[in-house]
Amino acid sequence: MSYTSLGFFILVAACTCAYYLVKRSRRWICLLLFSALYYAAAGPALLIFILFAAFTTWVGAGYAARQKRAAVAIPLLLDFGVLAYLKYSPFVVSLLNLLPGVDLGLPRTLLPLGISFYTFQSAGYLLDVYWKRCEAEESFAKYLLFVGFFPQLMQGPIGRCGTLMPQLKDGNAFDMMHIRRGLLRICWGLFKKMLIADNAALYVNRIFDDYLSLHAFGFQGVLMYSVQLYMDFSGGIDIALGIAELLGVRLDENFRQPFFAKDLTDFWHRWHITLGTWMKDYLFYPVSLSGWMGTLRRAARKRFGKETGRAMAVGVANLIVFLAVGVWHGPAWHFLAYGLYNGLIISVSGLMTGTFRRIKKTLGISDSMPAFRAFQILRTFLIVNLSWFLDRSGSVRQALIMLRDAFHGSFFSLTVIRAGDADYCLRHFLPIVIGCAVVLLVSIFKERKKDVLSFAAKLPLWVIPAAYAAVLIAAALYGNKDSGGFIYANF
Repeated sequence: MSYTSLGFFILVAACTCAYYLVKRSRRWICLLLFSALYYAAAGPALLIFILFAAFTTWVGAGYAARQKRAAVAIPLLLDFGVLAYLKYSPFVVSLLNLLPGVDLGLPRTLLPLGISFYTFQSAGYLLDVYWKRCEAEESFAKYLLFVGFFPQLMQGPIGRCGTLMPQLKDGNAFDMMHIRRGLLRICWGLFKKMLIADNAALYVNRIFDDYLSLHAFGFQGVLMYSVQLYMDFSGGIDIALGIAELLGVRLDENFRQPFFAKDLTDFWHRWHITLGTWMKDYLFYPVSLSGWMGTLRRAARKRFGKETGRAMAVGVANLIVFLAVGVWHGPAWHFLAYGLYNGLIISVSGLMTGTFRRIKKTLGISDSMPAFRAFQILRTFLIVNLSWFLDRSGSVRQALIMLRDAFHGSFFSLTVIRAGDADYCLRHFLPIVIGCAVVLLVSIFKERKKDVLSFAAKLPLWVIPAAYAAVLIAAALYGNKDSGGFIYANF
């Protein structure tokens, strides 16, 4: 059930009405029932997987609260083992088949909706209980709601027990401002997805799927992919956050103007924030504080000095984290290369911090200079877009071919998606340009700490139906009617 389908919004409307009609102490039951209904609509058999992940971590948390390591290790192995089998076993078998005399049949697996997100969320809860960051939940039903709260189930954001669980358990009072903010946030997400991302997908799919003929338009393809990916993913998150706000629930923000980032580290602090903080808290810090990392850090300090030694140790931890991010994206070499690319740049940048500082001092460059800030933004935008070649391509070879030919090919063609039909192409290109300009303007206000959503929510009430009417009519006239679902829906 897609976030843009009529059936989904009927479910959201029914859930919101039922939520505020029932007794406040029973509202969590309403959310649990509608979450189960939403997930069952994707396939009743899929409920088995989310129930398994929730049950193993809930049972484990009861023992983990008493500091029993096995209670943490066993559920994590089981849950990540299921995720690894469903998502990566065909890839592993294909590698084994490369060995002489090996001819294994590829396993037939399905990928449950949102399995990566609820696996990460339940694993984070288990570790938080073990580390005494939150209390173990006694009620399995209430914990199941935390794991499977339907607005965030498809593509996040990844919630934390300390902030999300109390909101779900205690019930929230009706507040008209929450309703207004929620409806406007949903509309904003639909605008990003239906008018910008889906139209950009026409260019992306045409160029990347036929790259041997259209490799000269690689930069156009990757820039359009940058638009598609951001508008699709952040638009889906806007819808999720808007639905949650209708119910008085505040989910964590997942994007913070990522294309205003000054370097790649800053970009990852702004892009898919909840995955980044999950990786930092549950992978980066444990690796950084491990015994073998301490040995490496001491050896590096002794050999290269305090600053460089520390940067080398942090760089190794970052490489491990970004390789994990690459694996999370999917079972393919180009995803591993994508993670390695990001990890190497961040690690090398850390090693070069002192050198960069000296260069800026010599040239008289200050971080507060507008020209240098613009340079940092453009540099980061280029670095990020080069990584998208690896992310979107079907193989490392395709990414390298497109990247090579992009430097001496044609930069842009309006009619690349349908040769000779300029009117059709312009009808899908103009919404991208106008939409990006609107998003850029809103992003500038948000970067300046202006609460655009709260301002819009205080406008006259007729603004909300007018905004929906404008988006839906524009999507009907200028949208891509053959668009697929959300990119991260099956991660």
